[in-house]
Amino acid sequence: MKVAEKQVEVRYAETDQMGVVYHANYLVWMEIGRAALIEQIGFKYTDMEKEGILAPVTDLQISYKKPLRYGETATVRTWIESYDGIRVTYAYEILTPDGELAATGKTQHVCVKRDSFRPILIRKYFPDWHEAYERAKK
Repeated sequence: MKVAEKQVEVRYAETDQMGVVYHANYLVWMEIGRAALIEQIGFKYTDMEKEGILAPVTDLQISYKKPLRYGETATVRTWIESYDGIRVTYAYEILTPDGELAATGKTQHVCVKRDSFRPILIRKYFPDWHEAYERAKK
């Protein structure tokens, strides 16, 4: 299983009135982690988009464990939890500077044609991605 790690500096604008990271910002960090994993595997999501294929989120789950604050550095760990040739589920751990869990989550994606939003078979349209995902998944 391949795991990507990405450091994210908590910016003041990402915090709420309580001084902790606003919950929606974790979703942005998950996207940063997902892009890092895809690049680590050897691809770029923009290359898929150039071919007229998108990968929208079809399901999202996140659990908050411990707050992060302005000035701290979060570590986003990302891996492929499952992959079946159509759907990809990415899993995430977001860690505090001390290595404690701040949040865990999963996003599920389905690749679709941009013009029709009809699902595609990744193994048919992007056989290299398919093989890399098969090797990298949990």
